Amino acid sequence: MDVLSDVIAAMRTGRPRSVPVRHHGSWAQEFAPADGAAGIQVVLRGGCVLRPGADARQAVAVGPGDVVFLPHGTGHVLADSPGTPVTGAPREPGTPPFSRPRPAAPGDGPATLVLCGAYRFDPQRAHPLLAELPDLVHLRAAPARHPEPAAVVRLLAGELERTRLGTDAIVPSLLDALLPYVLRAWYDDAPLRGDAATGWAAALNDPPVTAGLRAMHRTPAAPWTVERLAREAGLSRAAFARRFAALTGRPPLGYLTWWRMTLAARLLANSTLPLASVAEQVGYTSEFAFAHAFKRWCGMAPGRYRRAHARPVPAAGAHLPTVCKQ
Repeated sequence: MDVLSDVIAAMRTGRPRSVPVRHHGSWAQEFAPADGAAGIQVVLRGGCVLRPGADARQAVAVGPGDVVFLPHGTGHVLADSPGTPVTGAPREPGTPPFSRPRPAAPGDGPATLVLCGAYRFDPQRAHPLLAELPDLVHLRAAPARHPEPAAVVRLLAGELERTRLGTDAIVPSLLDALLPYVLRAWYDDAPLRGDAATGWAAALNDPPVTAGLRAMHRTPAAPWTVERLAREAGLSRAAFARRFAALTGRPPLGYLTWWRMTLAARLLANSTLPLASVAEQVGYTSEFAFAHAFKRWCGMAPGRYRRAHARPVPAAGAHLPTVCKQ
């Protein structure tokens, strides 16, 4: 897998939650901070503003086709205008109920249709690539520059404007596809924002560092050394080590150990593999050595971690396709 795909697969837990909401007239809905989840708001029809805080001067205009991704689950308000007061209790993104449905009244104007969603992330497996993102990633509708996310938004709008057979399966799948598209667009646009010189935006656009990352992600159990990784990157050992640490914030083998433990945590939570098999898959020939490294990494033994974090089978109905009206 490429680095971004691998990171998303490691952090995600379960399928995305979402609920589409149709607003009329004057409205404002508050979304509470979401612990262990990233929020996403997709404006399918109409327009609104997003207030990331109580100050109306911070309001961001969000137009049709725009996507707002909140990677850290930051609380926010969606409203028809910056000054509209909030009524009702805060909601967690992607979950009902919303305010009691109200029919459109004369003079209300066109409806605004928003898909309010959330992706569940395991904080134990949070990748620095995600942690580095700002509280709010606003991907404006730009079909010419980012045709793929624009196409996903169009498909979502079509499904939710007229629900049909298969909508319950299609909408979560489209949201799954939208996440890597949004992240890809954010990192592709780093040079335009002027922040491509440092951090993961730079690391993912730096061929030698990307080569080293791909090698570790492709075969994490391989007996990697800094010298072997440097050969993959086409640099000397010292030059690769300096470059990797400067851009990612960790030395190469430090990142490798962290990534191995992250993969081990996913295997422990999502499988019944014996500990020896888990250890082998993340590069440890000794179950004892793996258990010692894992406990040092997360503070508990692998068996105890598995008992505490085993994932239940997801319940049906994680997505609610019926459009609520406010």
